[in-house]
Amino acid sequence: NSPPTLPPAVSTSSARLLFTLAFFGSFAGAVLAFTYQKTLPPIRKFAAERVDAAVREVLGAPARLDTLYLEGDKLVSAPPAGVDVMVAVKLFIGFNENGEQIGVAVEEGSPGFSDEVRLLVGFNPVTGALTGFKVLAQKETPGLGDKIVKDSSFARQFIGKLANPLKGDKNPTTDPGTVQTITGATITSKAVIKVINKAVETWKPRL
Repeated sequence: NSPPTLPPAVSTSSARLLFTLAFFGSFAGAVLAFTYQKTLPPIRKFAAERVDAAVREVLGAPARLDTLYLEGDKLVSAPPAGVDVMVAVKLFIGFNENGEQIGVAVEEGSPGFSDEVRLLVGFNPVTGALTGFKVLAQKETPGLGDKIVKDSSFARQFIGKLANPLKGDKNPTTDPGTVQTITGATITSKAVIKVINKAVETWKPRL
């Protein structure tokens, strides 16, 4: 008996394969683009609301807030042309019920132990006295570096301190220009101090 005859191998044309890949690639790209466009507005809204809440916290719930934008070396009332308002360098000014300025708040960042530590810093532009700070972003070591967020006593000690410049010490202190660092998180604590000093040094001359 002769061996059974095998059916001829089925071959897939290169053109069909390329068409299939191109179709599904385009479809996946369209889905991603659609998802991005749908999710971008709520993401931007959440980010803006988060910064607004942080500003009000570090400035002690001001009755009025004004926003100024940095254009070159000048502060202007509108974002520079072609610059997204979300990424524009800006300054928030808080006023009380009598229209008196109570402080300013700015975003600033500096490398920490694991990644950049980004803060919103509030201070009096005349004296350099701090009104507080709020952590906007950090990826520090859980249980140690993240105490800059979780340890409220660490943040409270900055209120009223003078950033001319501000210094850190591992021991308790009553010095108006020194704060106590967090045990086991000295690098992260010093990163917070560095961010604050950078913010005040950068913005105070402009105000």
